[in-house]
Amino acid sequence: MRHRSAMILVLVTCNFFLVAHGLHQHKPAGGNVAKSCIPRERDALLAFKKGITNNVNKMLESWRGGQDCCRWRGVTCSNRSGHVIKLDLQGSRSFDKHYSLVGQISSSLLSLEYLEYLDLIWNIDLVGPNYNAPEFLGSMKSLRHLDLSNMNFGGDTVPSFLGNLSYLEYLDLSGSFRGPYYGYLAFPEFMGSLKNLRHLCLSDMPFTGRLPFLGNLSNLEYLDLSETSFTDSVPPQLGNLSNLQHLDLCCGEDLSPTDISWLSPLHSLEYLDLTSVNLSAALDWAHVLNTLPSLEVLHLEKSLLTSANQPLVHLNLTNLHQIDLSSNHFHHPVASCWFWNLTNIEELRLDDTHLYGPFPTALGRMRGLKMLYFRDNGNTATIQVDIKDLCALELISLDRSLSSGNITELVDNLPRCSSNKLEYLMLRDNNITGILPDRLSHLTGLAKIDLTNNSITGAIPPGIGNCTSLGFLRLSNNHISGVIPEGITHIFRDLHWLDLSSNHISGVIPQGMIGHVFPHLQNIDLSNNHISGVIPQGIVNGFPNLQNLDLSNNHISGAIPQGIMHVFPNLHNLDLSNNNICGVIPQGIMHVFPNLHNLDLSNNHISGVIPQRISQIFPALQNLDLSDNHISGAIPPEIGSSSTLQKLILHSNQLNGRIPVLPKSLTFLDISLNFLSGPLPSDFGATNLEALTLYSNHISGHIPQSICHLRNMLVLDLSNNFLEGTLPECLQKLDMVFLLVSNNNFSGNFPPFLQSCSKLAIVDLSWNKFYGRLPEWIGNMVYLKFLQLSYNRFNGYIPANITKLRNLRYLNLASNNISGAIPLSMSNLRAMTEKHPKIQGVDMFQWYTGQLGEFREIFSVVMKRQELKYGAGIFQMVGIELSHNHLTGGIPDEITSLNGLLNLNLSWNELGGLIPEKIGAMTSIESLDLLWNHLSGAIPPSLSELTYLSYMDLSHNNLTGRVPQGRQLDTLYTGNPSMYDGNSGLCGPPLQRNCSGNIAPENRSQSTRERNPDPLFFYLGFGSGYIAGLWVVCCALLFKKVWRIAYFHLSDRVYDKVYVYVIVTWGRLARRTSAD
Repeated sequence: MRHRSAMILVLVTCNFFLVAHGLHQHKPAGGNVAKSCIPRERDALLAFKKGITNNVNKMLESWRGGQDCCRWRGVTCSNRSGHVIKLDLQGSRSFDKHYSLVGQISSSLLSLEYLEYLDLIWNIDLVGPNYNAPEFLGSMKSLRHLDLSNMNFGGDTVPSFLGNLSYLEYLDLSGSFRGPYYGYLAFPEFMGSLKNLRHLCLSDMPFTGRLPFLGNLSNLEYLDLSETSFTDSVPPQLGNLSNLQHLDLCCGEDLSPTDISWLSPLHSLEYLDLTSVNLSAALDWAHVLNTLPSLEVLHLEKSLLTSANQPLVHLNLTNLHQIDLSSNHFHHPVASCWFWNLTNIEELRLDDTHLYGPFPTALGRMRGLKMLYFRDNGNTATIQVDIKDLCALELISLDRSLSSGNITELVDNLPRCSSNKLEYLMLRDNNITGILPDRLSHLTGLAKIDLTNNSITGAIPPGIGNCTSLGFLRLSNNHISGVIPEGITHIFRDLHWLDLSSNHISGVIPQGMIGHVFPHLQNIDLSNNHISGVIPQGIVNGFPNLQNLDLSNNHISGAIPQGIMHVFPNLHNLDLSNNNICGVIPQGIMHVFPNLHNLDLSNNHISGVIPQRISQIFPALQNLDLSDNHISGAIPPEIGSSSTLQKLILHSNQLNGRIPVLPKSLTFLDISLNFLSGPLPSDFGATNLEALTLYSNHISGHIPQSICHLRNMLVLDLSNNFLEGTLPECLQKLDMVFLLVSNNNFSGNFPPFLQSCSKLAIVDLSWNKFYGRLPEWIGNMVYLKFLQLSYNRFNGYIPANITKLRNLRYLNLASNNISGAIPLSMSNLRAMTEKHPKIQGVDMFQWYTGQLGEFREIFSVVMKRQELKYGAGIFQMVGIELSHNHLTGGIPDEITSLNGLLNLNLSWNELGGLIPEKIGAMTSIESLDLLWNHLSGAIPPSLSELTYLSYMDLSHNNLTGRVPQGRQLDTLYTGNPSMYDGNSGLCGPPLQRNCSGNIAPENRSQSTRERNPDPLFFYLGFGSGYIAGLWVVCCALLFKKVWRIAYFHLSDRVYDKVYVYVIVTWGRLARRTSAD
């Protein structure tokens, strides 16, 4: 009976509590109690609404007069009194958009006397016209929770009236006060008096100076001072906050505590973030942290820690489940770290720590591990640990960290559990070898496989089709061969990204890709392989959400399938370049494709014409590349109506006609190597054009003044056309970097406007008709790296100031009429030395390829008697070409200091003296051409030390003495036996002339002269013959009348021509002198 009574009592009690709970939970719709709100408070809320000028996020849409305010969105009333106790009016942010109330906070909120909770986060436009925090907030004494984070208040300090809110337990001001003109803020002194605070967040505030004293806030459990600008050390009084559970000092780059022992009393601390705090002097950091038994999360990224191998005899961090030590450079074996025995670790981040060597076997015992990040560690580690028992493991990322490894062994060591949770396997940019194992097919839960840029071989295992959860499969930049297995299409159901590019895959596109719909696939990249066959017609029906299709650099043939485009409504990029595709651009392409941004059909065998309505077909097209095909006809004039096209590349086709008006949005145009004719357009249209490349066409006439309206022009290439006249002076208004006008008929003096083009780096005026002297100010073009003026009519001396071009790497003045001596201060050309200092200005190759596209072979350089074409390699070309001029004097000894020089050509001049003795110091030189000068003396023996020398010609000089010996010189002679011709004083191998004894070169020359006949006999014989011949002619004219008449008639004609030539030449010289 007693037990039965007790049972009944228990049942009655439980029933009572259930009924009471049900009554408590039974509330009207809207989540409030039936108690209506106080009318005065409703009026206050409506007054607040009147201060809102734009209710962007419709937060206040339910706030209407005559209704119960306790049912309004964002309003909570007391269950007992009906007073408004909570106001939650959070704004929001999505990407770069803010959804905020617009207006100002009304003082009517003072009527909410019982308000305890006010949240206005992300209302950046609720600050009124003065951007000041409303002062009346300091009078809302009942507030316990105040969140004004990410608002946009101004002022030079946090307003002190907030110190009146003595009951505050929660205060969040993060990112709300930006300081005067976005300067620094003074830390509010009142903060230490808010002794009831449990949660204080002041992150992303521009405080400066030392961290404040907050030791009085003994109730504080949460403290966030991240993203501030505090300096110096951390005050040890923070250790008095014994209730602290969360401490975030992240990103305090100017904090540099030498002692962190103040952390030890914080036994309740669960979360610690000292990211970017300078802990380099805190050598005992691991021992201090080991005194925090409650610690669960530890962030020490970029903290300048120097080691993580401290010997911790007893680990107290049994609750620690997340460690991030990334971007600290430890430089010791990974196996020596102290944390491997923490078996409860769930997330371990060791990116960019410079740890090396093999992973410890203890890793295989960390059964709680879910995520292992070990990226960017310089490819110095290895992992051969058996981790088959890590059943919780979800992610392993070792990108750019392994020095070696075998993919078969790595996969074999992965978890083997009945409920395998591994989803992410990321091993890119390592040195992994081996064959892809079929065991991958057992990892059915994998969502992402990234093995990019390794040395994996073999074929793709057919069983990979079992990984039906795959969303990303990246195997690019390996040595994978064979065909794409048919089974791979089984993973296409959930696949988003397929990248098999840059391998050795052959065969055709799998038939399994035809006739099915794969709704999630967004990217297919099969480029840089050996895939052949045609693009199947059926492939165009299966990828409704495809955004990128790249089949470039394969052996695909046939025509582009009809309708390939209109079934890809979301396609952004289509790249079929560098294949064997033929036929015309299909008529099926004549639909409107609103999302296509990039279309590349270059380097194929496509013929026909460019579609007339191309700007209507592709209204969003930004980049169009049809180069290296057989496309003919004119560039359609309608292309000028495009409002999105930025890059148009049509070079190497058979286009004709004139250049049409270009789209205003165009920034890059390359229509070189075509048959375009006529003059340049009087209105280019493309006012934003940065690169205009028109070389190798049939364009004629003068450069119009309209080209100077292209104010953003950086690259102008008009080479190899039929343009004439002078270069317009208005070009000085452009900030050109490249000016290439070679192989035209331009004339005039060296263009004076170039003095104003201070950013020029590449100038090529060769093969024109420019004349006159080179100006002294040419030495002021400080960014100049490439100067080619060959095959013109320049005369005078080489300006001495040219040696001030310390960035100059290539100088070509060949085939002009330049005279005088080579400037002595050649050693000033620092960029031509092997170890030249960092070149002033931007890196041209990086700049051009980054902003304007890849370099093609557009630069012509003569080296080793051959015309070589250079693209980006022109920036590695270092040379001086002064041949075919009238230079006199000697070769300056200073030129030998240019040890980065690859090509030196001084041939066909009138240089004398000796070859510099230290010419062997030019250690990089590959081509040396000094033929047809008046050089004398011996060939310096140091020439035999030039190991890179592959071409040399010293013929037709006055060199004497023994030819230097050396394997390199002997090889050169074998390839060019005439390299010493015309130097009768040279002797010794490999020449047939023997040297007599050990006679010095000067003595040998003297004995040679003694063995030769006296030149007096030669002159006597020559004079006698001349006089005899003259008498014969005179006698013939005296006795033959017909000959005499013809002779004088010829003399008169020659006289007239000479006279006219002299008068005309004299007039030209007079005009040129007056012009100068």
